[in-house]
Amino acid sequence: MIRKTDALAAEARQAYDAIIDVRSPSEFAEDHLPGAINLPVLDDAQRAEVGTLFVQRSKFLARRLGASYVARNIADHLDGSLADRGGGFQPLVYCWRGGQRSTAMATVMDQVGWPVTQLDGGYQTWRRRVVSALYGGGDDAGISLKPVLLDGLTGSGKTDVLGRLASLGVQTLDLERLADHRGSLFGATPRPQPSQKAFESRLYAATEALDLSRPVVLEAESSRIGQITLPPVLWAAMKTAPRVQLLAPLASRVAFVIDHYGTIGADVEALDDAMKRLPRHHSRALVERWRSLARAGRLADLVEGLMTEHYDPAYRRSRTDTGPCLDEVEMAGLSTLDLDAAAARLATVIAGRQ
Repeated sequence: MIRKTDALAAEARQAYDAIIDVRSPSEFAEDHLPGAINLPVLDDAQRAEVGTLFVQRSKFLARRLGASYVARNIADHLDGSLADRGGGFQPLVYCWRGGQRSTAMATVMDQVGWPVTQLDGGYQTWRRRVVSALYGGGDDAGISLKPVLLDGLTGSGKTDVLGRLASLGVQTLDLERLADHRGSLFGATPRPQPSQKAFESRLYAATEALDLSRPVVLEAESSRIGQITLPPVLWAAMKTAPRVQLLAPLASRVAFVIDHYGTIGADVEALDDAMKRLPRHHSRALVERWRSLARAGRLADLVEGLMTEHYDPAYRRSRTDTGPCLDEVEMAGLSTLDLDAAAARLATVIAGRQ
């Protein structure tokens, strides 16, 4: 018998040996349940072919073609990805709305003898859970975080200190890691950013592991990280959150940025492309000067110019309406010892708020 469930709390998901998404690869790539694997019963081309046949020719022929594809694909999964699963294998299976695709896979698994569970409502059940938590609505205010913002000018080591705080047992939320972007004009990582929906799933899953009654430290960000927009529940909490401030000398910040963003500095074309995305309020002459420095390989001069004439002024403008400052840590530099000491001091400050 095929069991059905709509229970998707973290502990409920962890009870399964595998979470299997049987949607097409493009649907899976846009978003999926945390930890899910993709075993599509129809790939993207097959799904399009069946849909076109259904609309243009015959519902019967479309269903027959779809059934043949589904049968073959499930057989391939049984002989491939699922070949080493024993009799006690307990999967959770889902599709878009808990309809035909997941029913087909679950039926075969049930006949094999596996104690399979089908997600009632499919991916949409998960998506409703995420939206409710991050957007609220009606009587639901969404998740309630107690954020403490780790603040500081560009290049002041915020991400590195955040990692150190986590290792010291402080609750943290690394938004830039979840968004696959380092939060600045030159912050793209080698990986493409996730979709907005996928970022929200990552964010929600990360909050599940937190004790929301205790402070959570995250970097002070704008409302956008690359192409990702922070959900309203989180952004509203961040706008009035208390903050801790990192201060470091300009020369140290320049060296730190060059060390951490050296790959884009070595790619003159990528660097030039990034500067084309600078805000339009900068004069053409100033932007051209920066582009000339990049072409000449004068990376230190370029970074210092961008900091003093773009990033630092933008930072100061954005700090006109913020929560109270709990502490300022003035670092002599950004060495490992400096960052360790800053994290230790801030951990003590944050512990005092618990």
